[in-house]
Amino acid sequence: MYNLVVDSGCDVSKEVIDSEKCKLTHVPLNLQVGDKVYIDDENLNLDEYLAHMESTSIAVKTSAPSPNLFLEQFKNGDNVFVVTLSSKLSATYQSAVSAKDMYIEEYGAKFIHIFDSLTAAIGEGVIAMKIAELAKKDLAPTEIVDAVNQYMKEMKTYFILDKFDNLVKTGRVSPYVAKVASFLNVKPICCDMDGEIKMIDKSRGYTKAATKLIQIIKENTPDIENRVIGITHVKAYEKALALKEELSAALRAKDIIIQECRGITTTYANRGGVIVAL
Repeated sequence: MYNLVVDSGCDVSKEVIDSEKCKLTHVPLNLQVGDKVYIDDENLNLDEYLAHMESTSIAVKTSAPSPNLFLEQFKNGDNVFVVTLSSKLSATYQSAVSAKDMYIEEYGAKFIHIFDSLTAAIGEGVIAMKIAELAKKDLAPTEIVDAVNQYMKEMKTYFILDKFDNLVKTGRVSPYVAKVASFLNVKPICCDMDGEIKMIDKSRGYTKAATKLIQIIKENTPDIENRVIGITHVKAYEKALALKEELSAALRAKDIIIQECRGITTTYANRGGVIVAL
């Protein structure tokens, strides 16, 4: 049994991952709106959190899990894989590295491999799905690491968001992107590049942006028939479903799944945001 540990930036559910070979655990980040702190775990009421976030002009604060939260999870399983938010977006990766050092110092050697996803949201999710897929093939842990590292070199995460307020306020995206999005019905199309979020194109209206995104994916994704496409959304299931249908018609992907954003992605993607990774 592999213990697959992810932070709550990973927008994929246990139902997608858990098997006799692999068990998924989310380590929660903290979300703060004013004086109220939310824990981004399975008990988070997303509707309540989103309403609170939308009702205030105060910038939402987020913080990485402590190393101790990772350390507790590292005690489970003979082999541990970890997938974290991009180290350029969050201190979560460093917390996981510190926890590994703590574990080895206290308990001795154990296979613990930490992947800096260099992405977020469903981007972390498709990496987790790749690990679970390879685990079912009974590959050695080091073989899984090599295969996942190669997969990560070729994968991309794309964003079409209605608002960029929290991303800009926290310095995670250029103010220029928010300025573009403020124009009448213009939708920036963004992508993770070297662990950071960059605008790669734009269209007037979500429908045109989605069509352009599909073309970008088609032109820039090798081996598409062997890839799972992940779609995640913030209270925008109809958008996500329509995008899935359009992707299915345009591409021959291995599979396409839809997941709802967890708290940390909701914070930055905002209501109506749609994210695609493959």
